[in-house]
Amino acid sequence: MYAVMQLAVHDALNAIHRHSQPYALDTRVPGASPEAAVASAAKNTLLPIIKAFPDPVSQACIDAGVKIVLDDFRQTMSAIPNGTAKAKGQALGRAAANVMLAIRTGDGSDTLMVDPDYPQGTEPGQWRFPGTPFAFAPGWGQVTPFALRSSGQFDPGPPYSLTSQRYTRDFNEVKRLGGDGVTTPSNRTADQTQIALFWLENSPLMWNSIARTVSGTHHLDMWQNARLFALLNAALADGYIASFDSKYHYKFWRPVTAIRLAGTDGNPNTKADPTWTPLVTTPSIPDHESAHSVEGGAGASVLRRFFGTDAVSFTACSETLPAGQTCGDADPVTRHFHSFTQAAAENGWSRVLVGFHFRHAVNAGIARGRDIGSFTVEHLMRPVN
Repeated sequence: MYAVMQLAVHDALNAIHRHSQPYALDTRVPGASPEAAVASAAKNTLLPIIKAFPDPVSQACIDAGVKIVLDDFRQTMSAIPNGTAKAKGQALGRAAANVMLAIRTGDGSDTLMVDPDYPQGTEPGQWRFPGTPFAFAPGWGQVTPFALRSSGQFDPGPPYSLTSQRYTRDFNEVKRLGGDGVTTPSNRTADQTQIALFWLENSPLMWNSIARTVSGTHHLDMWQNARLFALLNAALADGYIASFDSKYHYKFWRPVTAIRLAGTDGNPNTKADPTWTPLVTTPSIPDHESAHSVEGGAGASVLRRFFGTDAVSFTACSETLPAGQTCGDADPVTRHFHSFTQAAAENGWSRVLVGFHFRHAVNAGIARGRDIGSFTVEHLMRPVN
């Protein structure tokens, strides 16, 4: 959704004044209203995608999304003077949206989101449902990427052997730190618990929010923003596609399964805890690699390459902290970062602290995300000057 919308917005603006190579729509419409083109491209991509959301998204949620889009569109258009420029902008936005939707038709994104019949592993190291009785989006790795040549590009390689010292180290780390502090004791500090909950935020929401913050401090114009957010969301979308391809290829068990069944893994240095419980219920997707970490690596890489430096300071808030501390509260908790890389590293570290991933899955994810972000910036929407 994010990628399709932002790429259409980019191409619509780019048709008015050519600043970079188009992604899909290669045309020129001078004199069109940029504001109308952006609003029209956004509305005409978002509405059909939101209306087609699959289970388990409820109809009430879909209806609310449609209303938000229409309200925002009407508010934007009412502020634009009627006339030829507005009409040309609306038509241009529709054209950009239609081209994007057409090239994504049959891209595999209609794959089953919740599969209760997906076969689980039975041997040590093999993935099985970690607490919820289904596999989430097992076919997402076959979705057509936006920038990558294939979903298997930059494959991270396999997980560690269950009897290796590196697996033992990762096992004991997440076992020590990732527990819920109720059923399972945890050695997390208060700050580490905050990190774990802070970065539960949906990755596209968080990295788009960070990008908006940095865009504001750098005073980007519409065209610069269009290219930034198109690159960012193409990379984030490809990060999920690529990571799900690896996850359902390696099908490695999650820490919650590994710790509870450690007595079967053949490693004398891992001790089972049959009641071990993570801080938050583990997502029903295999461990290797961490998609959340891929997203962080990709987001940070795009931002670093776009702004030409990693040394950018910014502050972020989160919607997944306890009530009273979120972005929408009167006094939200914020975390400050001195670089994009620092934020990506903390984002990855959070997945160990919350009990979701082994360290190897995190490190591999960040590295792959870095490659995906760099590849996206190098190959899509290059500046024309």
